[in-house]
Amino acid sequence: MSTHRLHIETNQLYFCTITCYRWLPLFDLLAGYDLVYQWFDHLKSRRCDIAGYVIMPNHLHTLLFPTEGSLNKLVANGKRFMAYGIVDRLSKKGEFKVLNQLKEGVQAAELKKGKKHQVFRLSFDARECLNEKMIEQKLDYIHHNPVSGKWNLTEDYTKYAHSSAGYYELGEENRYVTHYKGLGSYVA
Repeated sequence: MSTHRLHIETNQLYFCTITCYRWLPLFDLLAGYDLVYQWFDHLKSRRCDIAGYVIMPNHLHTLLFPTEGSLNKLVANGKRFMAYGIVDRLSKKGEFKVLNQLKEGVQAAELKKGKKHQVFRLSFDARECLNEKMIEQKLDYIHHNPVSGKWNLTEDYTKYAHSSAGYYELGEENRYVTHYKGLGSYVA
């Protein structure tokens, strides 16, 4: 995966991964899945389509199609927004041990800028999806993530609540997802 790269091309589909600092299960610990959905609402308002996603306890995968602005800026703003929400909820819940872990993760240069917590890994992974085969491979990976490896979040991956699997596999409505075939002629 490509990290610390500028992704300024618009009208391209990207497979992106955002990971919580030290793989801490922050979304699950705080029932923070709604923070991701709020970011999705923002993405849609900024004309960035979401072709697929899964929100796991400690990371999320998305297929994003920005039509204006850079992917880097959209993701950076999303991470910042979600981080504020996560820190606020940790404080209200009295999760001081976790807050201290996040404080210890802030690099010296970022401390000087006033940053207090490292909620996510510094960068994010993004890879441009070059063709339909690659898109379908990434969707398959995303959708099976809740039942793969150490994860046993559901018995049927199409029923996992925080995924676009039901949209693609069962035809369920999902207000966040735009089918990848409707995004641009390059994937036809």
